[in-house]
Amino acid sequence: MVGNNGGSVDLATLLGIIVASVLVLVSILMGGSGSWFINVPALMIVLGGTMGATLINYPLSDVVSMFKVTKNAFRHRTPNPLTLIPLMVDFAKIARKDGMLSFEPNIRGIEDPFLSRGIQMAVDGLEGDAIEEVLSTEIMWLDERHRLGAEIYTTMGSCAPAIGMLGTIIGLVQMLMQMKDPSAIGAPMAVALLTTFYGTLLANLLFLPIAGKLKVRSRQEILNKQMVLHGILAIQAGDNHRIVAEKLKAFLSPSARRTNESEQ
Repeated sequence: MVGNNGGSVDLATLLGIIVASVLVLVSILMGGSGSWFINVPALMIVLGGTMGATLINYPLSDVVSMFKVTKNAFRHRTPNPLTLIPLMVDFAKIARKDGMLSFEPNIRGIEDPFLSRGIQMAVDGLEGDAIEEVLSTEIMWLDERHRLGAEIYTTMGSCAPAIGMLGTIIGLVQMLMQMKDPSAIGAPMAVALLTTFYGTLLANLLFLPIAGKLKVRSRQEILNKQMVLHGILAIQAGDNHRIVAEKLKAFLSPSARRTNESEQ
C-alpha cells in the first residue's frame, strides 16, 4: 500500500562529492603533477589519527553503527510529506465507513513498518494515549540514533584538521633534524604540508557535509513519522477525513500547503 524502503540514490550528495573532487583535482593538475599530492605517510597520519580519536570518543559499537547510518546520506528513502496526506485521508475514509477492523487484512501490505505498527495498534483497540506513547518513544530513539551518527561525523570533521596539523609538526621536526642534508628535506616537508591538506580536505568535503546531510535526513524522517503518528491518532479518534487532512497540513510549510491544495 505504501512505502519507499528501497530508496533512491540522492543525486545532490553524489553530485556535490563529484563536483568538489573534480574541481580540486583540476586545480591541482593545473599547477603541476598530481603525484605531488600523493603521500602515504601523510594519509596514514590523518586517517589513523582521526579514527583513533573517534574511537577514544565513542564506543566501538557506536562507530560501527555510524557506517549503517551513513547510507542515509546517499540514499533518499523518506516519503514525500505531500504523499502522506492523501494516504492518511483515504485511511480516515475507510475507518469512518467500515471501522478500524477493516484494515486488518491489509496491514501486511503496508511497507512502512512505522505506519504498519501504528495501524495494527489501532486495530487492536489500544487507546490513543498508549499508541502515542509507543510511537513517540520510537521517534525519540530514532532521533537519538541519527543524532549520534551525525555527531560522530562532526567529531571526525573536527579531528581531521587538528590531526593534519599534528602531522605538519611531525614533518617540520623531521625536516629540522635533517637540515645538514638538504637533499633529505623534501620528504619531511611533503609530509608537513600534505597532512594539513588531507585533514582539511576530508573534514570540509566529506565528514562535515555528511554530518549535515544526516541531520537534514533525520529531520525529514522525523517530520514524516510525526505526521503518521498524528494521522493515526486522528483516525483512531474517529475524526472526519477533512479534519485529518487539516491536522496534517499543519506540518507543511506554506508553499508545500499551496502545492498540496493545487494537486487536489
